[in-house]
Parts: sequence; structure tokens; C-alpha cells
Amino acid sequence: MDTLELRVGLNQDYKIDATKKLNILLADFQIYYMNLRGLHWNVKGRNFFLLHEKFEELYNDTNDVIDDIAERILSLGLKPFHTFEDYSENKTIRTIKNISDGDVGISLILDNLNELLIQERDILELASENNDEGSASLMSDLISGQEKLIWMLTSYLS
Repeated sequence: MDTLELRVGLNQDYKIDATKKLNILLADFQIYYMNLRGLHWNVKGRNFFLLHEKFEELYNDTNDVIDDIAERILSLGLKPFHTFEDYSENKTIRTIKNISDGDVGISLILDNLNELLIQERDILELASENNDEGSASLMSDLISGQEKLIWMLTSYLS
């Protein structure tokens, strides 16, 4: 048993399984981040100023989430993905490319968020079953924030 396992108190097999899921989530958040950057750069139209600013806020928030997920993986004693190759090979969400219509961009963000929620709920369930409060808490916070964001973005499109 390694020293970190003693400090964290979680089974090594669980940590490996959880890290696999967390790394896929990390890859998807990196793609989501780049999707938001692209929307920020390319948005046009009457809502340009509003959406340009909102997309920037979202990608800044997402950058913090990426760091939290990577640090959780490190806390479990394993290594987070950190190359574009890793992200591309392991992503599950759709890449958004060359979108300038704000409403289309928001619809695509909603698709990304719904995919991320599926993964987060899966990780939350696994973490809860294994008494991994750190991962469960992180997922719970992400889910709460994304559900609120989905409500707000959906309201914007209505």
C-alpha cells in the first residue's frame, strides 16, 4: 500500500477506475473550454457584446474547473491527462467549430453541458458508493452549477 493511499484512505482499484472517468471528464472539459473560446472569438450579431462577454466568463470559469478536476486526480495519487493528443483521443463531447450565430452557439453549449452532466452524475454515483467525499463533493458542485447554467441559457433562448 503506498503512502498516499494511506492518507487518502481509498482502495487503489477504485482510484484507478475513478481516475479513468475523471480523465475523460477532464478531456471533455478541455474541449468544452476550447468550444467556448471559439464562440467568444467568432460570435457576431446584435447580441455580440452580451454573448462575447458571457462566453469569456464561461471559459474563465471552465478553466478553474479543469484545474479542480486535474488536482482531484493528483489527490487520488494518479496522473491527469495534459496533452492535446490525450484530450482528442478521449473526448466524448462534440467540438464546436466556426460558429458565429449566438443562438446556435448557446444550443451547442447546452448539448455539451448535458453530456458533461451525464459523466458527472456517473462519477458522483461511483464516488458515493466508495466513500470518496472529495470526488463526490466536486461532482455535486459541478452538477449544481451546470444545472443553473442550463436553466439560464435555456431561458435566454426562449
